[in-house]
Amino acid sequence: MAKRIFTLLLVLVLLPVHFVNAADKPMKGIWIATVANLDYPKEGTTNSAQLMKEADEILDNCQQLGFNAVFFQVRPAGDAFYKSNIYPYSQWLTGSQGTAPENGFDPLAYWVDGAHKRGMELHAWINPYRITTNGVSLDSLAINNPARINKNYTIHYTNGNYYYNPAMPEVRQLVIDGVMEIVNNYDVDGIHMDDYFYPGTDIDDDEDYAKYNTAFSNRADWRRNNVDLLVKGIHDSLSGSGVTFGISPSGIWANKDNYPLGSDTGGFESYASIYADTRKWALSGWIDYIAPQIYWEIGHSIADYATLADWWSQTLASSGTKLYIGIGEYRCDDASSSSVWYNGAAIEKQFAYNANIPKIEGEIHFRYGSIMKNSALQTLIKNHNGAAASVQPAAQVPATQAPPVKTEEPTVATTQTPATQAATQAPTAQAATQAPVPVISKDDIVVYLDGKMINFDQKPIIESGRTLVPMRAIFEALGLDVEWNNAKRRITATDDEDTLIIMTIGDPIMTVDGEIVEMDVPPKIVSSRTLVPLRAISEAYNCKVDWDGPNKTIDITSN
Repeated sequence: MAKRIFTLLLVLVLLPVHFVNAADKPMKGIWIATVANLDYPKEGTTNSAQLMKEADEILDNCQQLGFNAVFFQVRPAGDAFYKSNIYPYSQWLTGSQGTAPENGFDPLAYWVDGAHKRGMELHAWINPYRITTNGVSLDSLAINNPARINKNYTIHYTNGNYYYNPAMPEVRQLVIDGVMEIVNNYDVDGIHMDDYFYPGTDIDDDEDYAKYNTAFSNRADWRRNNVDLLVKGIHDSLSGSGVTFGISPSGIWANKDNYPLGSDTGGFESYASIYADTRKWALSGWIDYIAPQIYWEIGHSIADYATLADWWSQTLASSGTKLYIGIGEYRCDDASSSSVWYNGAAIEKQFAYNANIPKIEGEIHFRYGSIMKNSALQTLIKNHNGAAASVQPAAQVPATQAPPVKTEEPTVATTQTPATQAATQAPTAQAATQAPVPVISKDDIVVYLDGKMINFDQKPIIESGRTLVPMRAIFEALGLDVEWNNAKRRITATDDEDTLIIMTIGDPIMTVDGEIVEMDVPPKIVSSRTLVPLRAISEAYNCKVDWDGPNKTIDITSN
């Protein structure tokens, strides 16, 4: 009995963090920017073959880097990278706004199909308010551009550019109609907005304030409510569609010195500067996830990464809204060897920090071009993502089954139907066989179970005098009924004799058939693997544990 229970526990701690997300995997997303031809296409062209070739190259590289979601910018500035009856084709797509690609080519349809064939999700990324860049006039836009047709919908801001007016109900409906056009015509996995809302504070909206304000005593709250109405309107319109809705705002909601609920920071505030109450949207459940762009290093003087990661995690601790982190690889562009960003050094520390915060369920990376011009970044991200081990070819998912991202309360259980087992267990088996095994050096801890060495894809570590280890290598040998409660961060498992095991990430207490077992240090996450204090768990079930200090070897003998 003790041997069986111990074996079950080893499998539990082997479980990768891939099941914390509704898609049975953490978010490993990447932004593909089309504005100003940053990532795609290299230059505007109507040549459909060239557009397809560049899309394939980007998608292939994203797959090889281990990303499981692509955030493709389909509306960079009041335009479209898809066939739309509302917005004209983007100038950055074909070189001239309103000009279509040749041969009826539809970029979004091609990107959706290409992402899904490679086992990745495709999220349509829109900018809701931006209309122009570089100070161009409304009359220079395509004749069918809704901003040119309805000039009264726009604001001419102090930077010389035009934006849709967030105060107008007609504008909100225009944006919502655009969202639903995408959802109704394309098999996208999500709708995504970034960090642009009101363009700033110095807006001449006296007439709008007099016309539309009926409930607010100050203009700032009224402006925030205008954006709230858009976010909630999109949420309500998407309800029941199965399409995810998320927003990636600037990293600081508000600074504590100005607003008591804010973070202990001193940077740009979305709450006061662009009237985006991002905290409210997440806590109200209007968005499925939030991905704050924390583009500062750990230790930054006024916007410390760790401070912000902690603040978002604590703020959303009881919220059902998922928390991803926006990672800024662009900070590594041309970084000198003395910079904290050189070759991704600051980002590697961010990954390690995220692994210790259970609420953080993945990252989205900005952006493709910055990653592809830095080989050190590519290696870092491949290792972090697990590369091939994190990518499930689309052919492995039954054609009649809904995309994994829409699955609720994912399980890995022997009681599942064959089709469901194929979808949930195949990625785990693939990861177990393909995950790289680190080379063992003289300083590494080596673990033997009943005389057989266990290979790890994450090296054991020592913390507070205790050795923490993953035991992934024996996962395939066992069949278990396992369930994950995302709200409580809890794993429950039963064996063939109905023994009930409960463990919680970050909690030093586990229970075995209702009996409490206390561990010296709690389970934690390191590089997407769950690590546990080996001796505490082993000895709790009468397994003999011997430590050979000089040789850094642990021998486990089960009864």
